[in-house]
Amino acid sequence: MKYTLLLFCTIFHLFAFAQHPLEVKIIKAEYIFDQAPFEACHASTLVELKDGEIMAAWFGGKHEGNKDVSIWTAINKRGKWSAPSQVADGIVNDTLRYPCWNPVLFKAKDGTLYLHYKIGPNPREWWAVYKISKNNGKTWSAAQKLPKDFLGPIKNKPVQLANGNILYPSSTESLDEKVWKVHLEQTDSKGYNWKKIAINCDTFGVIQPSILTYPGGKLQILCRSRQNVIVESWSKDKGKSWSKLKATSLPNPNSGSDAVTLQDGRQLLIYNPLSAGKNWWEGRSVLKLAISPDGKSWKDIYTFENNESGEYSYPAIIQGSDGAVYLSYTALRRKIKFFKLDLN
Repeated sequence: MKYTLLLFCTIFHLFAFAQHPLEVKIIKAEYIFDQAPFEACHASTLVELKDGEIMAAWFGGKHEGNKDVSIWTAINKRGKWSAPSQVADGIVNDTLRYPCWNPVLFKAKDGTLYLHYKIGPNPREWWAVYKISKNNGKTWSAAQKLPKDFLGPIKNKPVQLANGNILYPSSTESLDEKVWKVHLEQTDSKGYNWKKIAINCDTFGVIQPSILTYPGGKLQILCRSRQNVIVESWSKDKGKSWSKLKATSLPNPNSGSDAVTLQDGRQLLIYNPLSAGKNWWEGRSVLKLAISPDGKSWKDIYTFENNESGEYSYPAIIQGSDGAVYLSYTALRRKIKFFKLDLN
């Protein structure tokens, strides 16, 4: 019955997708903070806590890769953000410190809140660390390393499957920076018993996948690539095996994106739709929201940024229990911008 209903919703939205323009209502658009004890910030992540509260996390410091870069959080309660709070750093001992990278927030079905992040000199040599909270981020456990050779979620949020298993979108970068590859990692419902799931990346250089879900255990990943396009793979068996990567119709300038499956079965993607320029930040000056009824046909429905230059990148997107869509992204490496949307 559940799958029949979802199939009906998918068919309905395919029809509506073709017949009617979608209205995006901006409920809130703001910066998470105006003043902060760091010069630069990047790589935000979002999660819903309780009673409609939203937690954001990001890394901040003098600049990306500097030893002082730490993980910061803030909580939106009743429409107001708390001041940024440092919750993790890369201090090894009194004389050794590394930067932190790419926090990912995730709340499991049992109520455990996870903060995954990386520590290390660069994305080729970093290692995976996580903390947990049993009280919605009021206090955190000590940092724990993932098992050897596991990295957990690289940029985007995990998904928890119907059987309780947690699927993590992951990727690796070779030491010589020539090879980028995506893969998935999986644990049980408690975050234990890690295992890797390989994906045939073909000739693509890909990192930072996001995961979308469909009826009947079907899954899709969307990946950042070096080929000026978002790349996809599909699974028909709840993530146990995956198709060979192929290009989508979505352009992308080798910049991070994020996606979420809505409660009604539609798919949302927030991404930079330009091509890469000579410098790594070029192509990140435009940021759009796209929707799809099936993960194959995408339509841009809103433009968050449309600039000649500047970096507006590394978005995060979730849907709250209230049905609203929440998203955040880096604004010029100085602030994190936050939106609350209603999709008609």
